Amino acid sequence: MTTATPAGSGSLLDRWGLPKALVYGYIGVLLFMIGDGVESGFISPYMADHGAGSDVHAGYVITVYGVAVMIASWFSGALSDVWGPRRVMIVGFVIWVVFDVLYLVFALGTQNYVLMLVFYGIRGFGYPLFAFGFLVWITSTAPSARLGAAVGWFYFAFTGGLPTLGSLWASMTTPYLGQLGTLWSALVLIGLGGVFAFFGVKERTGYGRLIPQEVTLSESLGSSVSVIWTHPRVFVGCIVRIINTAPEFGMLVFLPRIFSDGLGFGESKWLQLLAIIYGTNIVCNLIFGVVGDKIGWRRTIASFGGVGCAISVALLYFIPVWLGPDYYWAAVLVGMLYGATLAGFVPISALIPSMAPTNKGGAMALLNLGAGGATFVGPAIASLFFPVAGAAGVTLIFAGLYVVAALLTTQLKIPKDAEVAIREGKSLQEVSATATR
Repeated sequence: MTTATPAGSGSLLDRWGLPKALVYGYIGVLLFMIGDGVESGFISPYMADHGAGSDVHAGYVITVYGVAVMIASWFSGALSDVWGPRRVMIVGFVIWVVFDVLYLVFALGTQNYVLMLVFYGIRGFGYPLFAFGFLVWITSTAPSARLGAAVGWFYFAFTGGLPTLGSLWASMTTPYLGQLGTLWSALVLIGLGGVFAFFGVKERTGYGRLIPQEVTLSESLGSSVSVIWTHPRVFVGCIVRIINTAPEFGMLVFLPRIFSDGLGFGESKWLQLLAIIYGTNIVCNLIFGVVGDKIGWRRTIASFGGVGCAISVALLYFIPVWLGPDYYWAAVLVGMLYGATLAGFVPISALIPSMAPTNKGGAMALLNLGAGGATFVGPAIASLFFPVAGAAGVTLIFAGLYVVAALLTTQLKIPKDAEVAIREGKSLQEVSATATR
């Protein structure tokens, strides 16, 4: 069992909320997600022009991918409980590498649409197992008093790669390697991420199962479902988590064409804008992780996340469209605002497991389901409503969803014993152990 570090002691990294024992894991997630995010700014139109045949068909491929991400995200918590987070990360790493090579060689290489659906779809199981497996590792070891900051560092690494530095990498390599060469270069980054995560992290909690030996895999997976009715507010939190990033993934379906071609920014400036948006986000992830620990997780999520994003996501679309291509700087400013307010949701990864300390694995499973579900829900909303409402209508739908998220957040309350544990600086693992004695 991991002993919490008192709030006033420990190394400088510990005082910043960054668990020293997991530092190389954070670096590994950053590099892995840079590799995964390389394609985010251009993959949909690229597939449409290289075998998919149309933007609609390319959207189907991304939808299949989103379903795989959603499933893997949901089960990553339960699998981590039984297999250990490190083993789950290894499985995710292998899936990503193997099916990315198959996708590049046999799907894109031969412009075979059916193989795109199969290989790109299966590859979707990869990154959630790797990244969210590590998130379970964090929540199993970090002290509750600084869990918001520790999770903030995770999203600093996660969003730093997807799509921030991934898009920046693509903007630099595409002129020299081309888009296909850039996709191949992602494998190098993925490999480096695996090296740091698997050989650098020595913290032993994540090497083994996190629940008693007598609990089977089916029982662990069952707990990820039963938590819906045993802790219904956790399911509400799952919905909030879906809304958190659904607009982010949904807008990537239509904004690349609109900003690159319609407004005339060009692909390079669009990719740079994407990097600026999420570069701002990764810095603010750290800020709001600490802010959430100070002023309260719910208050941070509802005000800065829900209300803030409702305003900023609308500005992100309407300001550049109204002002036109000569005002790129305005697009940068509203993009930075969206990236900043998006970070207001960071404390939800500390709040949800705290709401169910006796079924932390199930709570994390629903949290990850929400994160993965966003990659499906966002593009699905865009694909469904874009033909009838246009980009402006879809943007307003996304703004409305953020308002709903702010209202739902008011229902997210944690048990009193968990509140005590947070004040005393105990880990969630200790809370769970005490509650089940």
